[in-house]
Amino acid sequence: MNDPRLLTGIGVSPGIAVGRAVLSRREVPDVPHRTVPLRQVRKEIRRITAAVNDVRRYLEGLRTEAADAAGPDAAKIFDGQVLMLTDAEFLRGVEELIRDHRLTAEKAYEFRALEVCDLWSKAESALLRDRVTDFTAVANHVIGRLMGRDPSAIRSELTQEELTVLVMHELSPGLAVELHGSNVVGVVSEEGTRTSHAAILAHSLGMPAVLGASGALDRIAAGERVIIDGARGLVLRAPTEAEVADAEAREGRRRLHADALAETLDLEARTPDGHEIVLRGNLDLPAELDVVRRFGAQGVGLVRTEFLITARTRLPTEEEQVAYFTKLAHAFPDDPVVVRTYDLGGDKIPAAFRAPPERNPFLGWRAIRVCLDRPEIFRPQIRAVLRAATAGNVHLLLPMVTRLDEIEAARALIADEATRLAGEGVPAAASVPLGVMVETPAAAVMADRIAEVVDFMSVGTNDLTQYTLVIDRGNAKLASRFRSYDPAVVRLMRGIVDAGRASGVPVSVCGEMASEVVEAFLLLGLGYTTFSVAAPALPMLRWFVRQVPMADAQRAAAAVMEARTASDVWHLLREALAAHVDLALVDVPNEVAAPEGHG
Repeated sequence: MNDPRLLTGIGVSPGIAVGRAVLSRREVPDVPHRTVPLRQVRKEIRRITAAVNDVRRYLEGLRTEAADAAGPDAAKIFDGQVLMLTDAEFLRGVEELIRDHRLTAEKAYEFRALEVCDLWSKAESALLRDRVTDFTAVANHVIGRLMGRDPSAIRSELTQEELTVLVMHELSPGLAVELHGSNVVGVVSEEGTRTSHAAILAHSLGMPAVLGASGALDRIAAGERVIIDGARGLVLRAPTEAEVADAEAREGRRRLHADALAETLDLEARTPDGHEIVLRGNLDLPAELDVVRRFGAQGVGLVRTEFLITARTRLPTEEEQVAYFTKLAHAFPDDPVVVRTYDLGGDKIPAAFRAPPERNPFLGWRAIRVCLDRPEIFRPQIRAVLRAATAGNVHLLLPMVTRLDEIEAARALIADEATRLAGEGVPAAASVPLGVMVETPAAAVMADRIAEVVDFMSVGTNDLTQYTLVIDRGNAKLASRFRSYDPAVVRLMRGIVDAGRASGVPVSVCGEMASEVVEAFLLLGLGYTTFSVAAPALPMLRWFVRQVPMADAQRAAAAVMEARTASDVWHLLREALAAHVDLALVDVPNEVAAPEGHG
């Protein structure tokens, strides 16, 4: 990991690609500040209308391409962009600037677009930034059209025959679609997150992509050969011939293994010695629902609800939430759908939610604390879950709990809203199974007491690791120390599952830890038998479960409990796992890089 040729980012689309770097420094259009005479105001408004109509046709064309290449659910991303483009309130604001200040169409549009982006970006929320990217792409298309630019011009810039890796500042959803079928074999972007629409499309289109690779445009030279690993989020500059041959061999093994994984989708997740494992999917956005179902998830173990607020200037209504939760319940009529209440605060403070500035928001007013302090936000969500529960097996999950009285207060609100709904004659469940996210050392230490007052527990391994080791998982300087298999974390994980077993309360893991085969091996050995992971990880996890006897995983976990360092844990697990799995086939390194994740 100390190789100066190596860049790290966020792996969002699996696959290994080798190609010559093409640097794209396409800038936001520079719009001159000009005014027009009064007689030209109507013409400028007509120009806005024409540009919006042109861009709408362009986006609809991208939607068609995306539907053909990635499926109808992925293509729905462009429905959202069309809604942004045609938002009546926004366009009225542009027209007012033209009329009141006699600005040109492009300047008025830019001014309003900057206002919206500023509003959405102030909180520095990762999820909100995802939507800012979509809006910025739409705005740039409109402004570019007004200034006579062709939004598809980049296609003509990538006509060379040699396979290339495109390096840019930020990948937009539209560009992801435009690159499909070109000579571009991979993308490296300085900005972007795993849940961005561009990431979702890159994955759906099968294009290896590494986002969030800070400084890539300065560190990678044009024409330089690069290798990108879209699963691990790694970019290697100027590889040797031996490194290229190794990368191509690993990609060949990955493709063969992917075919084998596809054959397991309809098989049970059962260990060779007969232990059934439950595999569920995590859901960030509605567009991911089809993938979760296609990969055979046994329900949804974590429905993140922050997207309902993200990129909106108002809170969602109860009816909007009922519609979404009911859709999920209908999608999984025989399996649980676990709705996590708003995990607001920290890095998730969307525009619709006003919060005071804090010196350390990750240790401040967030998650369950916000919900209990702001019942006008919490109560509609509780009501929506109770109403949706009439359509299926809907559960409620409380994030970032550290005290028993937080659970008791939430139960009181649930009971109160159930009584209100009954009194109003609204069809709703009298109660729903209530669970807690165990993601702090406080909750882990109190797991035996928590298990006495909840119906289930779910371990959020990313935050549990972060808070236990006192390491910001987004801090690149500390990345080598962020290890979910650190002995301190492992001991807490063992205590949590033991507490659940003693009280007869189900305990699942819904962090990214379960997505990696070595850590999944450890979790099985510790006693975890229910996992909820991002949809793309489900085929690998199902295949893996079918290779490893539970008894062997338990023996390995027992040895791990005596280990002194994270490195010791890793090597113990790796050695034990090698008896059942070809480590080269699943690309397990001698030591693993720190994961990037959220949850």
